[in-house]
Amino acid sequence: MNFNRLTFNFLIGIEAITYNRFRAFLTSLGIIFGVAAVIAMLAIGKGTENEIAEQLKQVGSNNITISAVWEENQNNDTEEATEEKEEEKVKRYTSGLTIADGENIVETLKEYVDYASPEIEMETPIIYKGKRLSGKIIGVNNNFFDVAVLSVGEGTLFTNVHFSMSQPVCIIGKSLKAKLFTDVEPIGQKIKCGDVWLTVIGVLSAKEVSNQTISSYSVRNANQEVYIPVNTMLTRFKDRSRITPSDMRRGGRGDDDEDEKKPQNYHQIDKMVVKVKNTEMMREVSEVVKKILVRRHNNVEDFEIQIPELLLKQQQKNKRQFNILLAFIASISLIVGGIGIMNIMLASVMERIKEIGLRQSLGATQKDISQQFISEAVTISFSGGIIGILFGISLCYAIEYFLNIKTIITPFSVVISFTISIIVGLLSGITPARRASKQDPVESLRHE
Repeated sequence: MNFNRLTFNFLIGIEAITYNRFRAFLTSLGIIFGVAAVIAMLAIGKGTENEIAEQLKQVGSNNITISAVWEENQNNDTEEATEEKEEEKVKRYTSGLTIADGENIVETLKEYVDYASPEIEMETPIIYKGKRLSGKIIGVNNNFFDVAVLSVGEGTLFTNVHFSMSQPVCIIGKSLKAKLFTDVEPIGQKIKCGDVWLTVIGVLSAKEVSNQTISSYSVRNANQEVYIPVNTMLTRFKDRSRITPSDMRRGGRGDDDEDEKKPQNYHQIDKMVVKVKNTEMMREVSEVVKKILVRRHNNVEDFEIQIPELLLKQQQKNKRQFNILLAFIASISLIVGGIGIMNIMLASVMERIKEIGLRQSLGATQKDISQQFISEAVTISFSGGIIGILFGISLCYAIEYFLNIKTIITPFSVVISFTISIIVGLLSGITPARRASKQDPVESLRHE
């Protein structure tokens, strides 16, 4: 019986809304935009977190990245200070970042470090049967492929013979294969890099890498590069560690005055990644690595140490906090929408005093009147929530399409925003419902 009475009161509330659909729609706009905003903000936040998680996979976990630094410090030092620094540089000769540095780090910290992966980069034209591309060759060891989470889709990795004999072999990226070897299998073919002919022994599997990850964390786009054994790079191309101290002080071997003024890269390797066994020891190991390198480089800090995993996790934490803040700000519009519903319902009570008195004279109780107005408020918020969900999902797709911002819509965001909209509608209807139920039926019937 109570259920039938509740249903009857609910239907009366629905009927009252249908009398003025346009006003009901305007009333629900606050809920619609509020729900859509919450869904969109949470979707953007989830998309950002997902991108950072993908970046973390690409840079690898437990990695310490050591990059060579040789550019002169372009600051506003005085002339005397600059001269003092130049004199100090001359006195403090450094051999730069070398393969031996990595071997020493692994030997010294063998309880905490698995291996070191050196990288030597060189710009060079890549030629195959009249096809010429501008690209890079990278000297690496096999640890590099583990660090970069790369696998060989065709062929094999380098062998010990390739390293010990400095053999002219290479592994190429998937995109490079598509550009050079359109009508033939690349394994066993020879490509010319600079003045050296290299035999292709492997092709890497394709890997998606975002431009942001490449620029921010020095991750290579393996799809477009040529990889050779690091010994082959040093023997057959160039070993910068053979530059003498006088060459380094002079700024290079070029005869041109302009070339002599430019800072030259004197490091044997451009980059080294150290794989740490335990994530919890990342900071401690990086500090020890820095001390080892400073000592080996004659107290010259011509290198930069980064811990991409810690940077990404901090960035992820900051993004999460920022997205929670955005979602909270977006949810304020739901509160504003609730206030709008309350205002309209209060105005509706004043407009329908005679209707309320008539219902009371026909036997409606205070509870019946209260249920009628609460059902109206909940119906407005319910319909606004449904429309808001559809609008929010459409908004997410539009953001991803037009702004190229990744969005991930989760069931949690939909459920939480819709639930909040219903609660807001319920709370917004209580005050007007109470006011309506407390009307004196005699005075209500006399009201004009």
